[in-house]
Amino acid sequence: MGTSKSSGNRIRVWHIILIILGLGILGAIIALLADTPERQKLKILTIERIDFTNLQDGIYVGEYKGRKNHFRDVTLEVTISTGKITDIRILKGALDGNGNPVKMTGGMTMVDLFQKVIGAQSLQVDTISGATLTSKAHLKALENALKQAIKNRKI
Repeated sequence: MGTSKSSGNRIRVWHIILIILGLGILGAIIALLADTPERQKLKILTIERIDFTNLQDGIYVGEYKGRKNHFRDVTLEVTISTGKITDIRILKGALDGNGNPVKMTGGMTMVDLFQKVIGAQSLQVDTISGATLTSKAHLKALENALKQAIKNRKI
């Protein structure tokens, strides 16, 4: 009789494991479906060409806000000095709990992406492979900040 009871306990344990696994898979599917509209929006998002020769000095804040889940919302601060971008600081976005940039594929961060922007003085740079959508959200926030730098330009 002891064997039968032991066998029944093993079956119960397997049932519990399968239920937990099933709930985990179901949760992942729900999360994926909830993120799909935002992913589609970011896939077709275009980054406009900004005239980097026409930037007014100052500090500007730019944002990108998603439509639904706000998982990739970004707020950043860009510093323009002598008509050039000299610094980009992420206030909200691809940061960890301590405020440090999150490492993406290949150990790159959004700081690396922004270094490309500063070096090229252009938004038309390659995104981080494997983090294309997050890169685009950060570039769109930067674009929105730079539009203010042009809009506020004294003629």
